[in-house]
Parts: sequence; structure tokens; C-alpha cells
Amino acid sequence: MKIAILKERASGETRVAATPETVKKFAALGLDVAVEKGAGETASAPDTAYAEAGATLGTAAATVKDADIILGIQAPDLKLLKGAKAGAWVAALFDPFTSRDVVDAYAAAGFEALSMEFMPRITRAQSMDVLSSQSNLAGYKAVLAAADAYGRAFPMMMTAAGTVQAARVFIMGVGVAGLQAIATARRLGAQVSATDVRSATKEQIQSLGAKPIFVENVAGIEGEGSGGYATEMSPEYQKAQAELVSSHIAKQDIVITTALIPGRAAPRLITDAQIATMKPGSVIFDLAVAQGGNVEGSKADEVVVKHGVTIIGYANTPAHLPADASALFARNHYNFLSAFWDKEQGKPVLDEEIGNAIRLTQGGKVVNERLQGA
Repeated sequence: MKIAILKERASGETRVAATPETVKKFAALGLDVAVEKGAGETASAPDTAYAEAGATLGTAAATVKDADIILGIQAPDLKLLKGAKAGAWVAALFDPFTSRDVVDAYAAAGFEALSMEFMPRITRAQSMDVLSSQSNLAGYKAVLAAADAYGRAFPMMMTAAGTVQAARVFIMGVGVAGLQAIATARRLGAQVSATDVRSATKEQIQSLGAKPIFVENVAGIEGEGSGGYATEMSPEYQKAQAELVSSHIAKQDIVITTALIPGRAAPRLITDAQIATMKPGSVIFDLAVAQGGNVEGSKADEVVVKHGVTIIGYANTPAHLPADASALFARNHYNFLSAFWDKEQGKPVLDEEIGNAIRLTQGGKVVNERLQGA
């Protein structure tokens, strides 16, 4: 059985879907691994390291020729997959809700598309969860980028020339990225507060040494959706939260927003009027900018200054930490395939729970329930 790893071609994508570490592990399972030349260059993984791990290096066409499984970060352009076996698996990020045309094209081409972002958030799939592994790094990077853009220090400093006050950092959205942002800001010495629509996160915020900022006694505070994701808030809650956030945000030096709802545009958390209340020199990092943004006026990969406040956000935050992001993503891929490896058949065999959750296409059709009627 052959696994193919192509060089990522999406704009700004620096990650790679397999590292020399995981190539070696795949080879130990008895798989032939083919890697396109230069695939890992931007992720600090040279061709020589892949060769030493047991991979065959070649052109894109040679890499996918007769491949049974193609692993990617972003779903490869179908033009690159000519020569792969009929019905080959393609495991990558497909962005199924907003890129339905890509899913349909994969179905028509006869590939079995496996959407890694649809991996269910259950205990046994944690090691396969690419969204969690990448969001963890994104939360970390967001704090570093905000600190770099901020014109002052993060920790309190007692000096002979006077005291430098600690920066006030507010995290909006306490999922995987938000929790890492809290931990990172705390390690840098900031005074950190955080909020979320899910009341269950209050203890998590406190456990990291941050102050929870929550609306109380208003319908919609639970905000808990399936799989641990947040859902849309009730109108009453949105109003109460806006009032609370407005008074709190005016006192902050750094605000990091992380709120996303699967399959929908990112919810608007900060308006232009709220930005205007912040102190000049403050910084907002919008982690959801690629999905429409949590912050009014934010633009992907652009620095926007409004009312003296700097607003930043990357279209692909994990790609700014390519080596670690690739290492984690590659392990997610390996953990996924190895968990279902059938020695007798010499290939991975998916079960219904995870297989049905991530499989988008099969037998020339779109088969995922979440996409039916979409």
C-alpha cells in the first residue's frame, strides 16, 4: 500500500502533512511512502531527512502514481491527483461547508474524501484531532503576535526609574485556542481575564489563573453545542454580553478573540464603537479573521489601525509556526491511520463512528450526513 505526500500549494501554507518522524512510523507498518521533492522545506524538513526515514522522493506525478492514500494539509487540487488509484483516500482539510464545490468535484472524480476537521471530539479520537492540535498553537502564536505589536511590556517591572504596570489581556472564547492564549499571556506576566458563552469554562479559566468575565442570570449562558463547540447565543444573552464586554474591553490593553461556530461565519464580538473605547496603543488579535472575523474591520494578514487601536489577524495562524504545526498535524494523520490498521488486510479499515463522521464522499457520491441538503 502506498501513501503519497504532496507539497502544499495553497497561498501562505507552510505546513506539510507528514514529517520524517511519521514517515518512519508508516514504513514500520509496511507502507510505501512517497514524498514530493521540497514538500517539507518550509517546515524545516529537508528532502534528505525524508530519504533517511525511508521515503521515496520524486515529482508530484510520480508521488501520486498508484497511491492508495494521499495525506494533505489543505485538500489537493484534483489535477495533482491524476494517476492515483481509483477510490483512493484523500485525508486533509476540506472546509466542506464553504467549499462544497470541491467536495462535489472529489465525489465526481471517484475519490474517498476524508475531512480531518470533521473528526469527532470524543476521547478515543483526541490524538487524531487536527483542529485541536492546530488551535493550540494558534492561541499561543496570537499572544506572541499581539505582544510584538504592543508598544509596551507584558509583565510588571519594578525598576529604579519607576514601575511598569502589567498589561491587561482579555481572551474572548475559551476553547483550545483561548485556553492556550490564557496560559501564554499568564506566562508572559500579564493580568488576564477571559469570557465564553459556555458556563462550564469558568472553572477552566480560573484554573489557569485568569479572571472569568461572565454574564449572569440571562438565558443562553450555557451555549454548549455538540462535541464541545459553542452554539449561537440567545438575543437576550447577546445584549447582556455586549454591555458587559463594552465596559470591560475599555480597560484592556490586549484583546484576543477566538470564537468560531462550525459551518457558519464567525460571530461578531467587537464593534467599531467598542474599539473606540479602548486606549490608544491597544492591540486586538482576531483569530477568526479568516472566517469573517470576530472584530469589525479586521482583515486577514493586514494591520488595521482604528481609533488608535491596532487590529491584526492571520488567514492561517498555525502556518506561522510551520515546524511544530506540521509535526502535530502529521502525528494526527499517523494516529488516525494506525488506529484503524488491519494487519490481515494490510490497510486501514474505518469503523462507523469515526468513518461516517469524516467521510465526505464515497462511490461517486457525497455521503456525509452533515452535507445532505446543504
